[in-house]
Amino acid sequence: MEQGSAQTVDMLRAAGEPTRLRILALLAAEELSVLELCRILDQSQPRVSRHLKLLAEAGLVQRFPDGAWVFYRLTTAGPARLLVEVALDITIDSDPVLRRDGDRLAAVVTERSAEAAAYFARNAARWDEIRNLYAAETQVEAAIIKAAGEGALGRLVDLGAGTGRMLTLLGQRADRALGLDLSQQMLNIARVNVTEAGLAGCELRHGDIFATGLPAGCADLVTVHQVLHYLGDPAAAVSEAARLVAPSGRLLIIDFAPHGLEFLRSQHQHRRLGFSDEEILGWLSAAGLQGAVAETLPSASGDGLTIKVWTGTRPADTAKTRSAA
Repeated sequence: MEQGSAQTVDMLRAAGEPTRLRILALLAAEELSVLELCRILDQSQPRVSRHLKLLAEAGLVQRFPDGAWVFYRLTTAGPARLLVEVALDITIDSDPVLRRDGDRLAAVVTERSAEAAAYFARNAARWDEIRNLYAAETQVEAAIIKAAGEGALGRLVDLGAGTGRMLTLLGQRADRALGLDLSQQMLNIARVNVTEAGLAGCELRHGDIFATGLPAGCADLVTVHQVLHYLGDPAAAVSEAARLVAPSGRLLIIDFAPHGLEFLRSQHQHRRLGFSDEEILGWLSAAGLQGAVAETLPSASGDGLTIKVWTGTRPADTAKTRSAA
């Protein structure tokens, strides 16, 4: 048997078991933790974990640790994803067990949304403390909209999506929008916010800014909003973000200029106290983008944080341009 056929048989065997098919149907709706799957399926963690291990080994699902938790989602593309979609198309509407699982999932999502709202309320003062140190949010967002450019935005990817503000700000102008974040709490908040904004086609995923797993050139606009100052290797994050930018596409980086507010490091987990133009532009150039300083927004008081908006543009694909001519 050829390797391709053998892989197909392995995928069929993995999917061809009632509990594993239920898991695939649930993950087709959204990524879930092991504990959430146990609750919906009403099965023990060892049993669910064994099923997930077999599905992952067959390439049907992907596994993402997040602290002490582990999350799973369907594989994003390729023959494995196609096989799952075909199997679910055949069964999902007619199977009462899958419908019941869907109802239980809806209950979990409702509970999660309530918890996310409470989490946001508990931590709102922490974010407001920082926001009070820089220019008005409306001013910052106007600068971001200007830097993104006029007209349709095509494919939007927001790295470190947080509460989903970049998605709600720019998503209406995008053909497709995807937000990635390592924090499930933040993703849950973002899901509530994008739903309230009417962005039904916006996808949110657990993902690492250093290794997104997305194909090169998959986005016309990539945004990295107030993320770099938390990172141990911001240059690597810029490199990965730039890799996603398609020819003629653009990367927006929004962060702080250099400052001396040490309490942000000790109390708010800021690893870096801002970035110079030379630093950001150097990283953009090294990643093959043409960098520019789009906006500098000092704080109203003059002694707080200065917001910077940097852009990196990938040159048009000259080979394709010549071919089209």
